[in-house]
Amino acid sequence: MASEAVTAWRPRVPGVAEVFHAHFVDHAYPLHVHDAWTLLIVDDGAIRFDLDRHHRGAAGAASVTILPPGVPHDGRAATHHGFRKRVVYLDAAVLPPSLAGAAVDHPGFDDPVLRLRIHQLHQALDRPGDELEAEGRLALIRGRLREHLDRHVVDVVVPHPRRLADGLRDLLDARTASGITLKEAGAILGSHPGHLVRAFTAAFGLPPHRYLMSRRIEQARRLLLAGRRPADVAADVGFHDQAHLHRHFRRHVGATPGAYAAQGGVPNRLPSM
Repeated sequence: MASEAVTAWRPRVPGVAEVFHAHFVDHAYPLHVHDAWTLLIVDDGAIRFDLDRHHRGAAGAASVTILPPGVPHDGRAATHHGFRKRVVYLDAAVLPPSLAGAAVDHPGFDDPVLRLRIHQLHQALDRPGDELEAEGRLALIRGRLREHLDRHVVDVVVPHPRRLADGLRDLLDARTASGITLKEAGAILGSHPGHLVRAFTAAFGLPPHRYLMSRRIEQARRLLLAGRRPADVAADVGFHDQAHLHRHFRRHVGATPGAYAAQGGVPNRLPSM
């Protein structure tokens, strides 16, 4: 029998209180409450739990579970094979408290798109330096959760979408190295993070985190060809560390930073992109 395991950390992403990955076979949670929203996906196996004295379960490749703050629940494996789960605990303010009742009545739903977005959020949260991507994905997840939990919520029309998109692009250009959170940008531009992501993506064809990454890669290319060391370049253009630069640079350029820098001054060694 595989051993049980737990991994947990707190990322530097507004709205995320904790990330929790676990493999459990025999462990059973006693009745307890959280002060955060519990956003849960099951990667293998199945879970049984009681929520506010109602019997519930979670399983399936498209299944998503959301548990509201302050509502008692427990949890255990539905079979002797156990389960693997990934959880994001979201600050209570991420969703309005008025949706707690809907989450108690309908804590689970099958939504492949939402399930994929949560998976992508976990991937971003697991990569230091990709906080803006994680924040952007969380903004879209939040909007889709609200659609599920409150069928009366009307999709808000984004006011002045081009102005928001241009404003966010200006902020990203001005703070390419230091970075900016969507929460900060929203406060400056007077908009919600979810509106910013949708407006920016519609205007420019890619989400804010990918735009920022492309700007950092462009700056890194120039500095590398000027003879700067990859470790110094990583710090100067806003990457978390050299490994973070290496991973994204190779994906964008098709060569490692070191190999690219070695071409400095030699024409036609690597194609221009």
